[in-house]
Amino acid sequence: MLSSLLLITAIFWADQPAWPGFLGAGASAIDPATIPLKWSPTENVAWDASLPGHGQSSPVIWGEKVFVTTVEGDNKETCHTLCLSLNDGAILWDHKHASTAPDPNSVYISRAAPTPVVDKDHVFVFFECGDLIALTHDGKEVWTKSLSKEYGKFNNKFGLSGSPVQTESSVMVLIDDEGPSYLVAFNKADGRILWKSDRPSRTSWSSPAILLINGQPQVIVSSAGSVDGYDPATGKQLWTFSEVGGNTGATPLPAGQNQFFIAASPGRSGENSEGAKKSNALVKVTRDGENWRVEKTWMAAEATPSWASPFVHQGYAYWVNRVGVVYCIDVATGEQKYAQRIKQSCWATPLPLDDRIYFFGKDGVTTVLAAGPEFKELATNELWPADTPPSDNGAPKADETSAERKQASAMFSGPTQYGVAAVSGSLLIRVGSHVFCVR
Repeated sequence: MLSSLLLITAIFWADQPAWPGFLGAGASAIDPATIPLKWSPTENVAWDASLPGHGQSSPVIWGEKVFVTTVEGDNKETCHTLCLSLNDGAILWDHKHASTAPDPNSVYISRAAPTPVVDKDHVFVFFECGDLIALTHDGKEVWTKSLSKEYGKFNNKFGLSGSPVQTESSVMVLIDDEGPSYLVAFNKADGRILWKSDRPSRTSWSSPAILLINGQPQVIVSSAGSVDGYDPATGKQLWTFSEVGGNTGATPLPAGQNQFFIAASPGRSGENSEGAKKSNALVKVTRDGENWRVEKTWMAAEATPSWASPFVHQGYAYWVNRVGVVYCIDVATGEQKYAQRIKQSCWATPLPLDDRIYFFGKDGVTTVLAAGPEFKELATNELWPADTPPSDNGAPKADETSAERKQASAMFSGPTQYGVAAVSGSLLIRVGSHVFCVR
């Protein structure tokens, strides 16, 4: 059964098993019986692909091909797009692109964080240097754009991580930065700009989503002080909602007709704590004549995640916060059913499949919970032995100097389960310089 998490866009371009974008936007149906409940370093891990460089993006899948990105070099000067065989993890090709805006390689700053999108003809990759590249499934470059050169250099000291979204004919990128900020769309075939909608400058790392509102697709952006809806055909801003704060990481995910979840973090030092309490919510958007009405149906004040986005499955919403507490909430009423801690905090958004939900712990332990209003742990799975973590082929050489950067470096330096992708028969887990396949 295909979870509501995956129903972000219609899969009008998919003619074979696919996980075409961030959080499975447009994914094909997954047979839950083909994804194992349990695994270990010696059981049910079909392959481990070691990659050049390091990346925080999730893999995407089209048919028998997996596409994933990394950056390499002391200044992240080489951007890799790799194509792997879904069958055995072999690297089929490696497209190398020279960054147009090199930046020091540091665990403190994003490294190949945006997830690609793929359709039947092309894979579109975006790097935090501002380079957007269209490639064929065979690795041939079709066109490339440098957004930092065309619209201004990025100033966010932690880098960018927003992933592109796509329609049948366009690919869209959100740049929310301390410098120029905008949402921009390009024609898939030739890279020409279709529209650009400027936004107030802000600091954020969230990704947009394409959701159905009033029966029509809208680009929904939840980012640093507002939630906004755009027409994907023209870039026109249709509505904005500003009763939010701290919403700098999570992606809006669908929660029923004209409804979606937003999420916010209190911040590393709690600077957004008050805003975040008002910004983890179910939002409903309705049309009132020529105007749009935006309201919070209910709020989950205690549930404040870091990166994982909240989602709905079988009538219940799930949040997981930075210390690994899972909140289960009845979508219809907003009533909290439980708040229980699992083994590890999660950066990757969990994956619901039928009667179970996979929570991918930051440090390599995946906890599987039973779906529904009662907390029930079904399995805990280690992807690597604690004493032999995966290698990091893109580890930065330079030491951090400031106390703040040293603290962040310690938090970000270990192997991290960054993101996942799945089709029937294969669950892919991304870890820095590796992609693991569980079967």
